[in-house]
Amino acid sequence: MIRTLPNSKAYLTGYKLFIAIFFVFLFSPLVITMILAFNNSMFPSLPWKGFTLDWFFGKGPEKIGLFHDSINLRGIANSFRVAVTVSILSTIVGTMAAFLFEQEDFKFKGALYFLMIAPLVIPGVILGISILLFTNAISIFLDDNFGIYIKALSPSFWLVVMGQFSFITTIVTMIVSARLRKFDRTLEEAAFNLGANKFEVIWFITLKYLRPSIIGGAAIAFLMSFENFNTTLFLIGA
Repeated sequence: MIRTLPNSKAYLTGYKLFIAIFFVFLFSPLVITMILAFNNSMFPSLPWKGFTLDWFFGKGPEKIGLFHDSINLRGIANSFRVAVTVSILSTIVGTMAAFLFEQEDFKFKGALYFLMIAPLVIPGVILGISILLFTNAISIFLDDNFGIYIKALSPSFWLVVMGQFSFITTIVTMIVSARLRKFDRTLEEAAFNLGANKFEVIWFITLKYLRPSIIGGAAIAFLMSFENFNTTLFLIGA
C-alpha cells in the first residue's frame, strides 16, 4: 500500500481485515493459554471447570502452584541467567560483526559470512549434539595430553551460553546490519571534519543511529535464549 496514492474503500477494508486476522492468529494461543491457567482442572484443556489460583499459589500435593514449586522456579531462574548472559554477549559481538561485514572489505568475506549464518539452517537438536561432541573431544584431548580440565567444555551453564551464542549472535548481526546498511557515512565524515575523534564519532553518531536495532536485537536475543529448549537440552547435562 502506497500511502501517497488514493486507495479504494474495498482495498482499505480488506487490508484492515487482514491485519486483524493476523493479530488474532498471532495472539489467540497466548490468550487461550492464559485463560486455561486459571481453570480449575487437572489438565490445561476445556471444558471450563471454574476459576482458581491454585496453579500459581497452591500448596497441596495435587496442585502445587508455580510460586511454591522450587524445581520450576529454579529452572526459570537458570533460564533467566542464561538469557541475560547470552543477550549481552550476542549484542556486543553481533554489533561488532555488523560493522565488520557492512563497513570493511577483506579477503574471504563471503565465506566468513556464510559460516556465520550456517547455524541458522541447522536443526537445534543437531546443533546441540554437534557442540556437545566437539567440546567433549576437546576436553578429553586437553585432559589426556596436558592434564587440563576446563569445566566450561562439559555440560554446564557456560556450555549452554556458548551453544546459544553460536546462532543467536547471527540474528543480532543481521538485525543491526539491516539498519547500518542505511546509514549515511557522510555524517561520520562531517564529524571528523569538525574535530571529532574516532571514538566520539562511533559513540555519539553511529551507535546512536543504531540504538533502535541494537535494543531490538538484544530483546530478540533474550527471548530466543529464554525459550530455547532443543539445543539447551543437550548442553545442560539433562
